[in-house]
Amino acid sequence: MENQSARIDWRDGAIPVSQQFDDPYFSLSGGLAETAHVFLAGNDLPARFRDGFAIAEIGFGTGLNLLATLQAWEGSGQTGGLKFTSFEAFPMTRPDMARALSAFPGLAAHAGPVLAALEHGPGPHMLPNRVTLQLVLGDARQTLPRWAGRADAWFLDGFSPAKNPELWGADLLAEVARHTAPGGTAATYTAAGHVRRSLADAGFEVTRVPGFGTKRHMTRAHLADQGRATGRRLVAGA
Repeated sequence: MENQSARIDWRDGAIPVSQQFDDPYFSLSGGLAETAHVFLAGNDLPARFRDGFAIAEIGFGTGLNLLATLQAWEGSGQTGGLKFTSFEAFPMTRPDMARALSAFPGLAAHAGPVLAALEHGPGPHMLPNRVTLQLVLGDARQTLPRWAGRADAWFLDGFSPAKNPELWGADLLAEVARHTAPGGTAATYTAAGHVRRSLADAGFEVTRVPGFGTKRHMTRAHLADQGRATGRRLVAGA
């Protein structure tokens, strides 16, 4: 996991900041609450959970989104399996990840198994409660087109589009749509116009909704059951 590792600075001794992209991984004032608002609620989770549900993510980072998902999955009472696939070009070292996640003691029971699993590489790993984790290492623009899976929900969590434009390009978002199951969804903290337009051009119905904290807006996207529409589908509030 430590090839091409993320280079980290620590703000106030606790908040990890990417040296590659000069952007923090989360805010200590609300990192977990933001994940719940943007990625879980943004994809109508945990209400949509079912056996075999598949989540894919652009940007694994600290693993916070995974841990929040594990907590929500456990709380949902599901007895089936969940698949979680994350695409990451600059994985954190395990010590850095453990240091970052120590800011969320309520997730410690989930962090332990994840950190232990990642000691043995990117996976696939079977975590508690029948959750399968697979990290796909490398540039998502190259690795996602080769991925054989499709997701019911996407967490689009690259660094800021202004600082990490490679993860928000039209070609990559078209691949996100191509790897989304009919009726699937995507959510992201950003409401940048070019991101919303690219998602719409890829076939998603795109909605701009209230963001978390000081962020006025975020983006939700839905891929219709009947297949990908042609042209843009920006709905009210977009």
